[in-house]
Amino acid sequence: MEAHVRIGELSRRTGVSPELLRAWEHRYGLLRPLRSDGGFRLYSAHDEQRVAVMRSHLDRGLSAAEAARLTLDEERVTAGAAGAPELERGAGELRAALDLFNEAAAQATLDRMLSAFSVVTVLREVVLPYLRELGDRWARGEASVAQEHFSSQILRGRLLGLARGWDQGAGPRALLACMPGEQHDLALIVFGIALRERGWRITFLGPDTPLDTLSDAVAALEPDAVVLAATEPALFEHGRDAIGPLAREVPLYAAGAGATPEIAADAGAVLLDVDPIAAVERVAAGARR
Repeated sequence: MEAHVRIGELSRRTGVSPELLRAWEHRYGLLRPLRSDGGFRLYSAHDEQRVAVMRSHLDRGLSAAEAARLTLDEERVTAGAAGAPELERGAGELRAALDLFNEAAAQATLDRMLSAFSVVTVLREVVLPYLRELGDRWARGEASVAQEHFSSQILRGRLLGLARGWDQGAGPRALLACMPGEQHDLALIVFGIALRERGWRITFLGPDTPLDTLSDAVAALEPDAVVLAATEPALFEHGRDAIGPLAREVPLYAAGAGATPEIAADAGAVLLDVDPIAAVERVAAGARR
């Protein structure tokens, strides 16, 4: 297994202070530490390599935000070209482990993937394809309710572990919530993690969020974007009277299978009718405009 080090050793190896490393981690998602059993952040050789690339871009005169974005973009391209076989193998191992209710094997596969590839790459190439396939198999009766519940809970727990601290930093803030009655929040968590990798701060209200609670959060936080998700159009329809006023206060996005062009237009929201990773690009582009 790949050796991991604590932040003091990473600082010694890279010549970057621990304070600056933490800032790069929280603001730009440059580092992807694992957690030890004692709760310590542990950094990999891939983290060390990203710091080196980041420093090279800074030496060329780029701003920290530009340097971090370029570093992560370059890594995504490299991973996609060179790592496809390993990612495909990892996706197959994850499916086999979850189908057999083998949590230890599933966690070990995710550990290996996250050590070798960026968080966004693992989400895009391993986690999201698995969730789509599981949903299709469940709809066809080829996966049991028990398998769907087990797999969802394992992945939800792991994703929320990756999301720890995603509200920290100095970037724009996104407020994420599921519509009242909506219990499925995995895709929204994936979206939040990927948006965090772009330097955003995430406030996550989770499934079945009352709309008056959401309005209170908007007033308190003044977020740069609000994303509402639902798998059924009826859930948006039931909240229509509350959604419209929100869209006049803050940039509002409608996501999930329940979001239709008609619902988005009626609410004054932007439709996110793409997968969670692609949706990140739309929200980030909207903030830049």
